[in-house]
Amino acid sequence: MTEQGKFAFIRLLIRTVGALSAAVLGMLVLLIVFDATRRYLFHEGSVALQELEWHLFDVVIMLGVAYAMHRGAHVRVDIFYDRFSDRTKHLVNVVTMLFFVLPVSVLILYVSFDFVMMSFTQMEASSDPGGLPYRYLVKALIPLAFALLILQALRELVNAWHALKDNV
Repeated sequence: MTEQGKFAFIRLLIRTVGALSAAVLGMLVLLIVFDATRRYLFHEGSVALQELEWHLFDVVIMLGVAYAMHRGAHVRVDIFYDRFSDRTKHLVNVVTMLFFVLPVSVLILYVSFDFVMMSFTQMEASSDPGGLPYRYLVKALIPLAFALLILQALRELVNAWHALKDNV
């Protein structure tokens, strides 16, 4: 089975989440323009709108992490990486996925469950007057984001491993 077939579901899932993140980013831009217009032209502010901006920003960042890795747009020291041979690039990808991305992601996924459950149990809401309720929904993005990142990292790891074996 080809890489395309083995990882078709993960690729589709990550692309769908990336598209959702992009749509939320568009909504965020419109919300910021609306809120800034209200605040500076009409001298009306809203704590709820400002918190909604932060919540949408959280959605964009958390859901965009796995998509950034999928597109190769994640943080990496490109001034060195770009000069590496293909074999060295694949080796770097295997090592970073195995020893950095996956362990850290699994740890954050594990720790975040209790964090989210405590927030849900307390029905955590904004402490600001006029703020938004259901803060646990935003916090639930943490385990979701890192689960998606784990899937994408596994896909990257397997692809780099196969490419490394093919280049021997």
